[in-house]
Formats: sequence, structure tokens, C-alpha cells
Amino acid sequence: MWNRHKTSIIVGVAIICLLAAFWYMPSFAFVFFLSVLLTLLLLDLVDKMALKLPRGLAAFLGLAGFLGLLLGLVAIVSSTFIPTLSEFTNELPRLASNIQNMHGWTESGIFKTGLNEAWAEASNFITDAIRSSLLIAFSVFNKFIDFIIIIFLSFYMLMDGDKIKKFVARLFPAKDVKRISLLIDRILLSLRLYVRSQLAICVLTGFIVYGYFTIMDLPFASVFAVASAISEFVPVLGPTVASCFGILMTAIYDPELAIQTAIFYLVMTQINHNVVYPAIVGRSLNLHPVAIILSIILGGELLGAAGMFLAVPFMVVIRHVIEDINEHSHLM
Repeated sequence: MWNRHKTSIIVGVAIICLLAAFWYMPSFAFVFFLSVLLTLLLLDLVDKMALKLPRGLAAFLGLAGFLGLLLGLVAIVSSTFIPTLSEFTNELPRLASNIQNMHGWTESGIFKTGLNEAWAEASNFITDAIRSSLLIAFSVFNKFIDFIIIIFLSFYMLMDGDKIKKFVARLFPAKDVKRISLLIDRILLSLRLYVRSQLAICVLTGFIVYGYFTIMDLPFASVFAVASAISEFVPVLGPTVASCFGILMTAIYDPELAIQTAIFYLVMTQINHNVVYPAIVGRSLNLHPVAIILSIILGGELLGAAGMFLAVPFMVVIRHVIEDINEHSHLM
């Protein structure tokens, strides 16, 4: 029995150990996973440069370009978005007062009390969500040692990725080396598609929302744009929360635009997830919305905001492992 299913058992134990690492060593696991995602993001670029340059130099140039882009992004965020976010946070009490005084909403004492409580919770959630998302994006890079580890891990993965994959595959029985290589390839391909699709939709959504709020002369356009962009990293739940957030804020400043804004968010969300997302990813991830929602909730319970960000990539890994075990259990 052991000999027949040895590889499947080892793969299953490996995935359990990976889950345990996220639970018991979240900082280490998060840094490692970020290194993998950064590697996958830059892999095609490095592969193309490696056709004309030494692999090590191509990896170095790819990472250098990423760092330059990151520094530019940090400079833009520091000079534009953060002051706007600070102003928006200071405005929240006044916004709460405005929504409470909207016509017809203060006649019922019970409704008013419930509205006050709901608004207070929503305001705190929105502010904490934006701050937590920014913290996830930049906190790792604020820690010098974590930053160096991510860069070095990514560099060696970009330079020696094939060697690392072959080394891992050769840890298994000789008859299953090809099987493990194919499993690793499938996992990496799905993760690469996921990272690129999420970044593409994130950037596209941010620009579209910023443009809409700017054209409509609504305040805090950059805050709504960043909130909508970041929400795309939490599939299904994130865009829904961001849309409700934008519609509610529009209703406060210009009630006549609320319906138009609701239509805008509905159309944008449908186009993103029914046209743009399938065009970029196709059906390669093959995850049901219910599985996505449950994984996000579980990830949030275990690791907070970081767990919500990593939930879908981790579900992709688990899906491929289960499919591999199931596929080969029938062949033994």
C-alpha cells in the first residue's frame, strides 16, 4: 500500500506542512510566497532577455526594473494618495452626519439608531481595510531584512528556477519524477496567470474609477480608485464592498448621481469579470465562486488581511495537488 501511494502521500504531507507553515510561521511563509509571486510576475520578461543575455544578468535587470517601478509608485503614493487618504479619514465624521441627515432617513428612531451603528461600523471597516491593504503592499518593503530576502529569493528563482524544479522532482521516486515536474509546472502556470490577471484588472479598475470620479467632479477620486483597485485582489467579495462604498459616498455628495454610479459599478464589474478576466485567464484556475468566498473567509480568520490576499493562490495550489493525487490513484 505504501509503495503504491508513496508519492501521493508525500505530496499530501507536503501541502499539509505548507499549511502549517502559514499558521505557525506566517511572516516566513508570507515572505516566501511573495518571492514566488514576484518571480512568476517577472519570469517571462527574464526568459526573453535570457535569449540574448546571460541568465543571471537577465534576472538582475528584471529585478532592477521592478525596483525602479516600485520606487516610482511609492513616490507617487507618498505625494498624492496619502494626503488625500488623510483628508478623507478626517472627513468621515462629517460624512456620517450627512448620511444621517439625508431626507426621510431620520424620521424613525429605530432606523436612525440602526443606521448610526451600521455607518460607524462601515466607516471603521472601510478605513481599516484601506490602511490594511496599503500595509500589506508596503510593510514587507519597509523591513530591510524582509526586503533583502525577497529580492535574493526572487533572483535565485529567476536564475535557477529550472534547476530548483528538477531538484525538488528528484526528491521523489524515479518513476514519479516526470509526474512531479508536470505538477509543479501546472501550479506555477496557474499562479502566473492569477498574478498577472489580478494586477491587470487592479490597474484597469483603478484608472476607470479614478476617471469616472474625476469626470463627475466627485471628491477623493484617488481614494475610491485605490480602494476599488485593491479590492480586486480579494475576488468576489472585494469588488462588491468597494462598489457599495463608492455608491454610498456618491449618494452623500450628489444623491442624483447615486443611481448612475450604481450602474457604472455594475457595468464595470460585469465587464471585468465576464470579459476582461476570462480573456486574460480563461478557465485555467477552475475555482467555483463558493470555494473562493470560503477560502477568503478562512484566510481572513487565520491570517487577517494577508490571509485574504493569499487565499485564492493557495486554493489554486491545493486544487492541483488534489487533482494530481486523484488522477494517479486510479492508475495504481
